[in-house]
Amino acid sequence: MTDSTSRKIPVLLLLGFILVYLLPLGFRPMVVPDEVRYGEISREMIATGDWIVPRLNGLRYFEKPVMGYWLNGLSMLAFGENPFAVRFPSAVAAGLSALMVWLLMRRTGSILAPPIFLTCFLVVGTGVFSVLDGMLTMFLTMAMTAFFFACDAPRRSWKEKGLLALFGMLCGMAFLTKGFLAFAVPVVAIVPYMFWAGRWKDLFRMAAIPIAAAVLVSLPWAVAVHLKEPDYWNYFFWQEHIKRFMAEDAQHKATFWTYFLAFPVAALPWSPLIPASVLGMDRSRARTPLFRYALCWFVFPFLFFSAASGKLLTYILPCFPPFAILLTEGLTAGVGKATGKAVQGGLIALVVIFSGILLGLIVIQATGVGGFVPYLHSWKTLAATSGLAGFIFCLGISLKKAMFGSKLLLVSLGAALFLTTIQLVLPDDTIEHKAPGALLLRNAARVLPETVLVSLEDPLRAVCWFYKRSDVFQLGAAGELAYGFGYPDGSHRLLDEATFIRLIHGHAPGRVVLVGKSKHYRNWKDRLPPPIFEDTSGPGGYVFAQY
Repeated sequence: MTDSTSRKIPVLLLLGFILVYLLPLGFRPMVVPDEVRYGEISREMIATGDWIVPRLNGLRYFEKPVMGYWLNGLSMLAFGENPFAVRFPSAVAAGLSALMVWLLMRRTGSILAPPIFLTCFLVVGTGVFSVLDGMLTMFLTMAMTAFFFACDAPRRSWKEKGLLALFGMLCGMAFLTKGFLAFAVPVVAIVPYMFWAGRWKDLFRMAAIPIAAAVLVSLPWAVAVHLKEPDYWNYFFWQEHIKRFMAEDAQHKATFWTYFLAFPVAALPWSPLIPASVLGMDRSRARTPLFRYALCWFVFPFLFFSAASGKLLTYILPCFPPFAILLTEGLTAGVGKATGKAVQGGLIALVVIFSGILLGLIVIQATGVGGFVPYLHSWKTLAATSGLAGFIFCLGISLKKAMFGSKLLLVSLGAALFLTTIQLVLPDDTIEHKAPGALLLRNAARVLPETVLVSLEDPLRAVCWFYKRSDVFQLGAAGELAYGFGYPDGSHRLLDEATFIRLIHGHAPGRVVLVGKSKHYRNWKDRLPPPIFEDTSGPGGYVFAQY
C-alpha cells in the first residue's frame, strides 16, 4: 500500500462510516421488539420527566439500567422522536469503538483494523439498529483502551492514575448500560493479561483508583433508583444476572458451543481470513503487549459468555474490537510469507459463499420455494442482487491485486456497499412480520385520546411508541412486562378474555381497539365479539381491530 493511499484511508473510512452507519438510519421502519422497546422507554422518560426509573407502558421495567435510555433520550431531544434518533446512539457507539481500535493500533502503523471492525456483520447489525449491546461495547472498548495505556504509562505517575480513573469511570458507565457484566468482562480479560505480562502484583496496586471511579460514576443513580424503587436491585441482580447466567430455565438458553458455531457467521466477511492470520503471526509480533492484551481480551470474555446459560448473538459483541486487532496483527505480520496462499483461499471462499447467497436469492425470488418470496417489488430485488453482485465483483478484483493492503481495502469497500444496500431493502416478509408501524399509522385517526387501547404481547411496545401512549392494556400472557403487572398500580391492565369482553361492552362502539399479531389474533377472534372495523398488514403481520 502506497503512502498516498494510506493517507486517504482515514477520509475513506469516515465516508464509509457515514454511508453504512448514518445515511440509512431513518429509511427503515422500526422493528419489534428491541427498537420500539428502547425508543419507548426513553420517550416515556422525556414525557414524564422521570429519568431515574425505567418504565415501559407506564409499568416498572427493571431489565436494564438507564444509560442506554439516557443516550436514546438525548438523541430524541436533539433529533425528534423518530427512527433516526433512536438508532443514532448505536451508530455513534460503533464509530467510537472503531476509534479506540485505531488508537490501539496506531503504533503498529496499520490502519486496517478499524475498517475490519466496522464491516463485521454483527457490528453493523448492532450499529444500525437500536440495541444496547453496541453502547456497552463502546464503553468497554474505551475502558480497555484506557487500561492498556495505563499499563504503558510510568508506574505511579499522574498519567497512570488519570488513565486508571478514566478506566474506572468508563466501567461505571458500562455498568449503567447493562449492569454487572461491565465489571466481569474487564476482570476476566485483564487478570490473565497481567499474569502473562509478569505484573500480577500490580493488580492490587492499580485496583483502588478504578474501583473508586466506577463507584463515583454509578452510585448516584444506584442510590436514586433504590430510594424510588427499593426492589430494583433485588430483581435486577437475581433475575437479570444470576438466573440468566446460571439457571436451568435461563432466558435464551443455549449450549456452551453456540458461540463457537455462530462466530464465523457473525464475523463475516472476515472469518475466512482467520486461518491466514493465524499462519501469518510470527513470534516477535506475538510477544508484543498489544497482541497479548487483545488475545486475553478476546479469548476469556468469549469463554465467559459461552459458559453463561442464557445466550444471544449480540452478547459477544465486546469480543469484536480485539478480534479486529488480532486479525490485523496476523495478516500484516504475514505479508510476503506463505500466508499469501491462505489469503487467496479465504477470498475465494468469500466469493463462493456470497455467490451461493446471490444464486439462492435469485432462485427463491423466482420460484417462491416454500411459499416464501423475499421481495414483492422488483426494484428491491434489483437492489439486493446488485449489492451482492457488487460485493462479489470487489472480491474478484481483490484476488488479482498483488498488494496485500489493497486486497483488504477492496473487501471492506465491497462489504460497505453491500451492507448499505441491504439496509435499504429489507425483505417485505421481514417488514410484515416485524414492523407494525405502517398499519398503526394508517389507522391513527381512529385512535382518539379517549380510545381504550388493548394489545397482545408482541406489538404492545409499538402501540405505545406510535400512538404516544403509556396506558395500553394487555390481553393474554404478561410476557416481559410480568414484573410491572405484578404491582397493584399495574395489575388491572393485564386482561383475560372475560375482562376484555366486559371492557368492550362497557364502552361506546369504536372506543376499544385491539392490536395483535395476526396468528395470535386468530386464536382470540372466535371468542370475542365481532369487531366493527378490522385492518391487517398481512397474514404474517398484524391486525388492528376496532370494537
